[in-house]
Amino acid sequence: MTNILRRAGVDFPEPFRRFLEGDLDIWLRVEEYREAGFLVVKAEVPGIDPDRDVDITLAGNQLQISVRREERSEHKDKEGYRSEFRYGTFARTVSLPAPVNQDDIRASYTDGILEVRVPLPEESAAGSRKIHVSRGSEFPGAAGQQAPGQ
Repeated sequence: MTNILRRAGVDFPEPFRRFLEGDLDIWLRVEEYREAGFLVVKAEVPGIDPDRDVDITLAGNQLQISVRREERSEHKDKEGYRSEFRYGTFARTVSLPAPVNQDDIRASYTDGILEVRVPLPEESAAGSRKIHVSRGSEFPGAAGQQAPGQ
């Protein structure tokens, strides 16, 4: 399915793409919102060592978060011994609305919550302008009109 989507040039939102690819189990679930000029991304990942188990990278306008998790349990009693473990890497890519400097991104880990704060550029009203809407086809070369200079 991945190859079909890539060849078709179709860009689906990540949750839908992961559903089609069948890898929802390795998808890092996040909470994403804007707060006081920052894009805040939070993930609940208890029991990890943030120095060893977390990778956060910036590739263009894509913030990539990857968390490795390992969980073990042992049960010993008179009748025997049982050990279980689960491990895996969970990842998520978040699209940023504008380019940012990697040095301005901050991440923290407190009480099992990974929080990444990305500063958002200020949106200035001076940078916006009204676009004129024409009636009919006033475009050069459109429907029988000649482009200027022809």
